[in-house]
Amino acid sequence: MKIKRMTATFGRLEGAVLELQDGLNILQAPNEGGKSTWCAFLRAMLYGIPTRERDTRTTLAEKNRYAPWSGSPMAGEILLTWQGRDIRIRRFAKGASPFGGFEAVDAATGEPVPGLTGENCGETLLGVGREVFQRSAFVGQSGLPVDADPELERRIAALVSSGEEDVSFSETEQTLKGWLNRRKHNKTGLIPRLEGELEEVTRQQAAALQNQRLLQESQAQAEALEARRTELEAEQAAQRARRDWVLLDQYQSAARELEEAQSQLSALEGEAGPLPGKDALREAQGELVYYNTLAASLKEAQNQQEPVRARLEAAQAGAEDPLFPGLDPEEAWSKASRDAERVRELEKPAGKGLLAAGVLLLLAAAACGAGAGLLRQPLLLLPTGLGAAAGGIFLFTARRKGAERRRERERLLARYHAEYPDDILARANAYREKWVTVEEARRAVQAVDGSIRDLTAQREALRQKLLAFVHAFAPEVTDPFGVSAALSRALSLDERLATARVKVQGAQKLLDSLPQPTAENNVAVRAQGGAPFVPPAAPEHTPQQTAAALSAVAGELQRVRDALSHARGQRSALGDPEELEGRREALTQALEERRQEHQALSLALEALEEANGQLRARFSPALNRRAGELFSALTGGKYEEVTLTRELEASAREAGDIRPRRALTLSRGTVDQLYLAVRLAVCELALPGEDPAPLVLDDALSDFDDGRMALALECLRDLSRKRQVLLFTCHSREQAWLERNEDGAS
Repeated sequence: MKIKRMTATFGRLEGAVLELQDGLNILQAPNEGGKSTWCAFLRAMLYGIPTRERDTRTTLAEKNRYAPWSGSPMAGEILLTWQGRDIRIRRFAKGASPFGGFEAVDAATGEPVPGLTGENCGETLLGVGREVFQRSAFVGQSGLPVDADPELERRIAALVSSGEEDVSFSETEQTLKGWLNRRKHNKTGLIPRLEGELEEVTRQQAAALQNQRLLQESQAQAEALEARRTELEAEQAAQRARRDWVLLDQYQSAARELEEAQSQLSALEGEAGPLPGKDALREAQGELVYYNTLAASLKEAQNQQEPVRARLEAAQAGAEDPLFPGLDPEEAWSKASRDAERVRELEKPAGKGLLAAGVLLLLAAAACGAGAGLLRQPLLLLPTGLGAAAGGIFLFTARRKGAERRRERERLLARYHAEYPDDILARANAYREKWVTVEEARRAVQAVDGSIRDLTAQREALRQKLLAFVHAFAPEVTDPFGVSAALSRALSLDERLATARVKVQGAQKLLDSLPQPTAENNVAVRAQGGAPFVPPAAPEHTPQQTAAALSAVAGELQRVRDALSHARGQRSALGDPEELEGRREALTQALEERRQEHQALSLALEALEEANGQLRARFSPALNRRAGELFSALTGGKYEEVTLTRELEASAREAGDIRPRRALTLSRGTVDQLYLAVRLAVCELALPGEDPAPLVLDDALSDFDDGRMALALECLRDLSRKRQVLLFTCHSREQAWLERNEDGAS
């Protein structure tokens, strides 16, 4: 597959177009120039955007991270060649999904491509799923190391076995371990459970012998507790009269508390006046915070204003050229083109006609002179003299015009400090390029000025909105500081009002929970001889102590009765010892079967690990060998062998050394070379070889010195003969190297 053109409204890209070609594409852009955005766009166009991904404290979900800065809907198009035909793939917003819309059409006919959908696009075109592509042919920033993944593992297994990609050693191992853990995992699983049941049956056999003795003891305890409960109930009846008197006092106290709480609430309501709801106040506070945030953003934009204007002034000063005063780039180019063309005309030989005429007249004069001498005719001498004079004049005029043309040519070249006409055009072209920089700086100034205007307008609109909001309950406020104070005071009053209302509700509930005094049941309103009723003296124990003792007796009595019921139930539930023995034997047999299954699963897991070792023995040599070849090329032959673990951790052996060195012991540049070699090897071995997927690298060579960079570009150029390579870089050295070495490319 080869990509011809990409068009993106994605993140910082707004209708941006990227033209690509076969082979090695070196795409240079400065930091934050959109390189990683282009890479993410290509991946999203092929595999879509994970809609279930959510923001975290440290990362943004892809749908939010690459939402267009302009606010436009996310959209994109890729023109590519696949299986000999040009195809246009488009993704666009649909519903709540930023890339939910999809279509794939034949670029020539506009007909839909059968079987190509938004869900299977990447896997159909590239032959692998998203995870395999990201771990092989897609190298993001700081993404050279490749880690293990079940999907990549299945792909590798398919390459060295049956070709089916539905089996993964990791997943099969996990399944077997799950089955094994179901049988026994520490103290859980079927085996420990059966062991526990067997132990329980044995315990039940012993418990049956003790059951009768427990029944007798519990019956005696129940009779004693019944007698004690009768005594405590009598004591509790004597305390009820006193309790009625206490309840009246509690009722009157609760009524006073309710009256005080209502008075406090009324005072607060008068102080607060009409207030907005708490949610509205909280929302206004949030808008005030946003108002302050806008101030910070405005200050940041104002801080940028002077630097961008300085860059514009510097660009304008740098673009000035005394050769083109007051001319725009196109006028300067036209003037230089005319002057260059004039120089070319002046370089052509001039006066050829005059020179030829002068020569002819001299020859004619010579012929006439010879004739006159022979014929002795004086009259013939006159034309002879006239011809000679005219010939001399023509020759003099031709030489004078040639000198004037040379002086004019030298004057034009000297004006441009040029030696050739093309130097004049180069000077005009440099003038045009400087004005391109001026236009870019001018657009930056306009963007900053527009941002300042927008932020100022937003801030003023929000200020007016906040003032209008608080004037409903604080008309004296005139500035944001007063808004903040008014909101805080309103929220405080709202909180105090809520507390007062809760206090009133609590007092009301307490009063409602107490019995109201009446003439019939209130001992305090009854009088004896006009005197208030005197409550009976308190018993030896307080009501709480009596209630606690009665509760304890009742609880203990209930416990004894439960024990009696449990013992009676056990007597029926335990059955005779022969039945319990039969159950124990059945549990013993089931336990033996589970232990045999556990042993069989352990053997199966060992066999699986052995099979995985054999599978790795078939694939690892090829991967290690190819990675070693690429690493040797990337290091100029310094290292000659690479070894990869099951988790794709790499080690390398230097030429002449005996033992390999782990990646942790190598320099950062060498580690990047090592994992670039592993990436390229995995890409070659794990991705389909027919109509191969493009290789995408985002600043993968940024930490390489110039020597390592040259070796890496040599390797990538070799790979680009078989597959398209997209190398995004923030440096100009890669393109410069390619231009210096373009004769070696095929």
